[in-house]
Amino acid sequence: MRISLFSWLILISFGISVVLVSGQCQSDQRQLLLGLKSSFNSTSSVKLVNWNQTADCCSWDGVSCDAIGRVIGLDLSNQLISGAIDNSSSLFRLQYLQRLNLAYNRIIFAFPSGFDKFANVSYLNLSNAGFKGQIPAEISRMTRLVTLDLSADLHLRGGYLKLEKPNLEMLVRNLTRLRFLHLDGVNISARGIEWCQALSSLTNLQVLSMSNCNLSGPIEFSFSKLRTLSVIRFDNNNLSAPLPKFVADFRNLTSLHLSTTGLIGRLPEEILHATTLQTLDLSNNKLLKGSFQIFPLNASLQTLVLSDTNFGGQVPESIGNLGQLKRIELARCNFSGPIPESMLKLTELVYLDFSSNNFSGPMPSFSSSRNLTQLNLAFNQLNGTIHSTEWSGLSKVASVDLRKNKLTGTIPPNFFGIPSLQKIFLSQNQFNGSLGDLHGKASLLLDTLDLSSNKLQGQFPMSVFELQGLKILTLSSNNFSGFIQWTDIQKLRNLSNLDLSYNNLSIDASATNSAMSSFPNITTLKLASCNLTKVPAFLKTQPKLNHLDLSKNQISGEIPNWIWEIKSLAYLNLSLNFLTKFEGPLQNTTSSLIVVDLHGNQLQGKLSLLPSYATYLDYSNNNFSSVLPAEIGDFLQVAYFFSLSGNNFHGSIPKSICNSSYLQLLDVSNNSLSGPIPQCLTQMSVSLGVLNLRRNNLSGVIFNTFPVDCGLRTLDLNRNSLKGKVPKSLANCKMLEVLDLGNNQINDKFPCHLKNISLLRVLVLRANKFNGNIHCLEKKSPWPRLQIVDLASNSFSGRLHQTWLTWEAMQTVEDEALSKLKHLRFEVLQLNQFYYQDAITVTVKGLELELLKILTIFTSIDISCNNFEGPIPEVIGTFKALYVLNFSYNAFTGSIPPFLGNLSQLESLDLSSNNLDGEIPFQLVNLNFLSFLNVSNNKLVGRIPMSTQLQSFSEASFENTGLCGLPLNVQCAIVPSQAPHTVPEFRSTDGFDWLFIFIGLGFGVGAAAFFAPLIFWKRASKWVDDNVDKILEVIFPKVGLTYTRPDDAKVEANENLEEENRENDDEDEESKGNHEEFRGRYCVFCSKLDKTRKKAIHDLSCTCYDSPSLSPSSTSSSFYP
Repeated sequence: MRISLFSWLILISFGISVVLVSGQCQSDQRQLLLGLKSSFNSTSSVKLVNWNQTADCCSWDGVSCDAIGRVIGLDLSNQLISGAIDNSSSLFRLQYLQRLNLAYNRIIFAFPSGFDKFANVSYLNLSNAGFKGQIPAEISRMTRLVTLDLSADLHLRGGYLKLEKPNLEMLVRNLTRLRFLHLDGVNISARGIEWCQALSSLTNLQVLSMSNCNLSGPIEFSFSKLRTLSVIRFDNNNLSAPLPKFVADFRNLTSLHLSTTGLIGRLPEEILHATTLQTLDLSNNKLLKGSFQIFPLNASLQTLVLSDTNFGGQVPESIGNLGQLKRIELARCNFSGPIPESMLKLTELVYLDFSSNNFSGPMPSFSSSRNLTQLNLAFNQLNGTIHSTEWSGLSKVASVDLRKNKLTGTIPPNFFGIPSLQKIFLSQNQFNGSLGDLHGKASLLLDTLDLSSNKLQGQFPMSVFELQGLKILTLSSNNFSGFIQWTDIQKLRNLSNLDLSYNNLSIDASATNSAMSSFPNITTLKLASCNLTKVPAFLKTQPKLNHLDLSKNQISGEIPNWIWEIKSLAYLNLSLNFLTKFEGPLQNTTSSLIVVDLHGNQLQGKLSLLPSYATYLDYSNNNFSSVLPAEIGDFLQVAYFFSLSGNNFHGSIPKSICNSSYLQLLDVSNNSLSGPIPQCLTQMSVSLGVLNLRRNNLSGVIFNTFPVDCGLRTLDLNRNSLKGKVPKSLANCKMLEVLDLGNNQINDKFPCHLKNISLLRVLVLRANKFNGNIHCLEKKSPWPRLQIVDLASNSFSGRLHQTWLTWEAMQTVEDEALSKLKHLRFEVLQLNQFYYQDAITVTVKGLELELLKILTIFTSIDISCNNFEGPIPEVIGTFKALYVLNFSYNAFTGSIPPFLGNLSQLESLDLSSNNLDGEIPFQLVNLNFLSFLNVSNNKLVGRIPMSTQLQSFSEASFENTGLCGLPLNVQCAIVPSQAPHTVPEFRSTDGFDWLFIFIGLGFGVGAAAFFAPLIFWKRASKWVDDNVDKILEVIFPKVGLTYTRPDDAKVEANENLEEENRENDDEDEESKGNHEEFRGRYCVFCSKLDKTRKKAIHDLSCTCYDSPSLSPSSTSSSFYP
């Protein structure tokens, strides 16, 4: 048999191994192979099962021979072979072998050392064969090796390989012919200077794959010698260094994989511009920076993966130059700006993920990407409609994810009809309109449909129940309306996740088919706010049910016993219903519940059930009325969150509750508990993050037993009867953010010993017996993050020191739009959605306002009802973020400082009942947001500055014997012309000195030329009066004054007189309740009080969920899942 030279060249160029067989294989070769087979457990091997004595061994599967019947190739990869290969194995006597492949088997045995007998082997693949331990030095003697693959996937069953003795340098020292080296998963544990130097001798190397090798950086310059490299794979190492620029000089480089390598610094632009590069994966390098400049026209990039890096900036229009691009992933980076319209040029695109960035503007068209299968633009700021793409032309799309953007308009009807479409995620947008009839128009492959949290409306689309392939259906938080029979939902036999919560639906679950097969795969059922009147009985037969949310319905009566017997159920939310009790005795329950939320019902009697494995338990805002069980802590062995607030529990707090060693949050506020706080509660604050005991009848002292490693974030003991002092050991709680000791009987000095708690944001000492000054012996004020200070109704005295009140959080005005999203909260088990929302009560002019969200933007200082004296310090003028300032009922002296006009955010200012004198500074007219002002009962004199803002407050706000002018009925005396008067200097923004013009005009008006006509000609007199009025109406506002025409003044005076009579009548009616305690819920920025501080005004631009009115024992905290 003859093969031409040309044929040889063709075969070699395509890497085809040519086997020439003449005659039968040699007998010794057959015996060696059969001996090898006998050493294996080969029952699962497709190849070995056909090896036998009679057949020619050169024809056996996996065996190749040379022309004279010697075995030169053996491929037993992926045969599930188990057994052992030791140094005596017949394998090592196949001395003519040139290729050996044992990859992906189960040879769980130490690495044998007989490989030095393979002097002719050029291809050795032992990847995931199952060998374990040290790689033998004998492999380094296989000097003909061109391909060496010893990689090991740590996720597969197999051995753990390492390179210690020999190390990497010893292994490859003599393997100078190597072109393909794969050592993935082998523990090399070498520094950059070591492994780079070791590899530098392999100058023929084309493919280098060493992921998961425990390599460290940096990549040394010696690595630049490997100029023939085309593939580099170093994923999952810890290089912790920049990527060197010389990598871009590898002229054959086609693939560069450096995912999860700890790269830092900025990516050299030259790498993105490498003309040969086809695949670039730098994902999951959080500290790697970079941006896109201009993509060249001749770029070869097919795969670009930069997800989870610090890349940012805008994506340039030149991305359209990447005509060969098939996959691009930029998820969870810092990209912003619009997505270029040139994406339309990426006709080869198959996979796109731009999720979790800050992309804005309209969504570009992807109509030309006919091969697109995955499109993910979720979690951005995209707006506009999605009609720019001709969806019907994208016949290969399997998944579209546009969640959490600002997309509007209707959903195109042809969007659902893409034949290959399997998953649709459009939740948390602003889509509107109705869905219409989907029957026969939606993909038969559709298994996921998530349209939740939009503005979709109209009748509920019953046609969705015809989509038989649906596994996940989420339509919650829309405006769908209608009546749904449970039998309609049961048509979706494959359903595993159903969420129809928070629409205008009424679901009738009374006529349900209770057969086991109703929903054989259902795992999650969320029907919150669906007007259910009972717990669907069919649920007790659902074997896979894991998550059940029936909150905010009309369910009344008993909680059925069977609900605790569903073995797979882990999450149960029956909150905000009308449930009154548990059905029958509950003993020996086998519940595996982890989350139980029953808050906001009418459950009464004793606390009878606490599932033993629950980590989250919320029984707050019910009618339980009993003592807490003495053994309650035995049921909380694994609990992280436990709330009983807003009930009628009485008696003492059981000490057994301290046995809950994992407890992070304990809230028993708003009950009638009495007795001392168990000492062990303060001792367990190592794990405890929130301890809320407010509004009880607890007595005694706060024990001085806070541990050194205290982890408390919130300590709320408000409205009890605690005495003693603030414990010194509380200073150990370095993470404390909220400290509320208000309304107790604590008798102590100001707690300067807490000065090192730098994270403190809220300090409430109100209505205790604190005394002395509040000046700590420090040059700088502690608590730089302090935003709410309430020291009212104590016996503090002395001056406020200028250098101590430097609370930085009150000096910086945050962006209000962003700050509405930030509030103090404690995350329970930070890997999930549960968090506890801190809440406190602030007092403004006798009105108690409960802040359910302590927004980081809200700042308040209340030191009223103390004995502070001296002037108001100038540092207060730097608190530009301040919303509430109450210095009333003290002994402050001096004048009202003009710098208060700098507090641009101020909404409430109370300086009443002090010894302040002088005039009200004109600068107060700059307080545009001021809705409450009281400067009464001082020694103020002079005219009240004229402005729309100040004149809107009542007379009671200005009651001083020396003040005059509106809104008071006291007119100011006319100042004699000879009396000295200092006119304030006004500067107009338009560059004119209006005061000078006004004076000149006054002289002109008084000129003698006008007097005669005015006296003798009535018509001329009226004409002059009208025109002078018009001129003065323009000029006076320029100098900060207000001009009212004489005729208007008369009408206004009459109207004011009538209005004052009405207000006096109203005040007579309301004066009876002025000092009554107000306990309404107050959601900052969603609800604000009007100028009278008696009426709540709701801001429709923000979302604030409805909450029930507070009773005197209601909770002061909220939990939001």
